[in-house]
Amino acid sequence: MTIGLSHYLILSAILFSVGLAGVLRRKNLLMLFFATEIMLNAANIAFAAISVHIGDLSGQMFALFIIAIAASEVAVGLGLLILIYKKYGTLDLDNLSIMKG
Repeated sequence: MTIGLSHYLILSAILFSVGLAGVLRRKNLLMLFFATEIMLNAANIAFAAISVHIGDLSGQMFALFIIAIAASEVAVGLGLLILIYKKYGTLDLDNLSIMKG
């Protein structure tokens, strides 16, 4: 049995669903960032698998672009999370409701 395109797309859909459940649950800001990273990696798997299947490199270039975007999102996001934690002492979204304007 060989691993085909459908196997990669099913794995990508499962990972995306796990990430989406994490985003919708959103109790902790750090877990929210982890969930978005899982969703981005699911998109990377789908882009790379489809790219290999059709024999074109554009999907793999999109995946590399998404990796670069995710790296910058993590760098900026973690810096903001550290500042929020230092100021409020928690990363729980329910406790951070005082930030509403």
